[in-house]
Amino acid sequence: MKAKWNNQIIAESNETKVVENNHYFPANSIRKEFFKNSDTKSNCPWKGIASYYSLNVNGSENKDAAWYYPDTKHAAKEIEGYVAFWKGVNVEE
Repeated sequence: MKAKWNNQIIAESNETKVVENNHYFPANSIRKEFFKNSDTKSNCPWKGIASYYSLNVNGSENKDAAWYYPDTKHAAKEIEGYVAFWKGVNVEE
């Protein structure tokens, strides 16, 4: 799978995990040069507290376009540390 935004591949992996129709990419499959830590957090009742990244690609920013769970609840351990996308990021084979 590939995650693309602003004509750039920002993550690529054959080992994504699909949860609630979102592909979660292993942390080592993201191109870290395009990711910036965000202070945004959200809470999922069964996964835990999500942290966010903003993307910066070719001079454009996509705020909080990626999220991950650094310390999941027990039910979501398989995606702990994995990164998922929204806000116009295209995930395709």
